[in-house]
Amino acid sequence: MRGENEALVVIDLQNDFCPGGALAVQGGDEIIAGINALMAEFSCVVLSQDWHPPGHSSFASSHPGAAPFSQSEAGYGLQTLWPDHCIAGSRGAEFHPGLDLQPAQLILRKGFRRPIDSYSAFYENDRVTGTGLEAWLRARGIEKLTLAGLATDFCVAWSALDAVRLGFAAEVRLDLSRAIDQQGSLDAACAAMTKAGVRLIPQP
Repeated sequence: MRGENEALVVIDLQNDFCPGGALAVQGGDEIIAGINALMAEFSCVVLSQDWHPPGHSSFASSHPGAAPFSQSEAGYGLQTLWPDHCIAGSRGAEFHPGLDLQPAQLILRKGFRRPIDSYSAFYENDRVTGTGLEAWLRARGIEKLTLAGLATDFCVAWSALDAVRLGFAAEVRLDLSRAIDQQGSLDAACAAMTKAGVRLIPQP
């Protein structure tokens, strides 16, 4: 069992991010058994959950003529436009049925504000609006985080980078995460995490 000051944060293991989903990450379902086993090592487990309203600003369908995976200028910078996914209350937004929910003390929903997307479990993409996760972890004396889930190069990486920026020690289980990997995005994310002091397991 890990120390009382350690927590596992499982990022967005939802149906829409797994094979057959609206924004499927290749091999996304392959990591579930390993994550379930890893949960047993931690007394503190957090699950994040993408939870978008219909017509969310990050959906390509909300921008006439825009193609999925193109970019649009948002008030907080460039925003990748995604296929509609993880719509609140839909089957796609549900956790993958193979994921063990019982060990989780917190299920953190993010991305529910229509004008702002949210990759990180700590902040929405405006980098100002917090999710409340930092305060929740601090109240429990958590100092070190292990992160895993979907997708390595977006929500996992952004969460890990915010974790170290906020003063937590952070490691990412690359073997228990899967990436979208668009135009070198996985290599870029790993380089950014390494530079910031995130420990990558195994080393890429």
